[in-house]
Amino acid sequence: MTINEIQDEIIEEFSGFDDWMDKYQLLIDLGNEQEPLEEKYKTEQNLIDGCQSRVWLVADYADEKIHFRAESDALIVKGIVALLIRVLSDHTPQEILDADLYFIEEIGLKEHLSPTRSNGLVAMVKQMRVYALAFSAKQ
Repeated sequence: MTINEIQDEIIEEFSGFDDWMDKYQLLIDLGNEQEPLEEKYKTEQNLIDGCQSRVWLVADYADEKIHFRAESDALIVKGIVALLIRVLSDHTPQEILDADLYFIEEIGLKEHLSPTRSNGLVAMVKQMRVYALAFSAKQ
């Protein structure tokens, strides 16, 4: 699936809910479905700067694609990072760098996050793009 096809799928899932409490619950559920990150990866080096809660992000590169894994100590943030992983993981560095993450706007996420969570979301996307840039430079 392309990045845009995955984004469209997420927009479709969220469009089934009118109430933001239901959307938050969906985010929490998505976060809880995510595989927990092994303790050995919960290091200072893997922490994302700019997030109010703690978010650890790890990227592996194989077969010219990046695979992301992450975890957060905050339920909603864990859901947000799960969405980002679903959209960007297992794509090439160039696909990640070229991606327009329109789903964030479309599902209303940006306007329903506190300023600190919004900054955290930007920091997560930035860190994923930094990994993509680093892996593309190694190609």
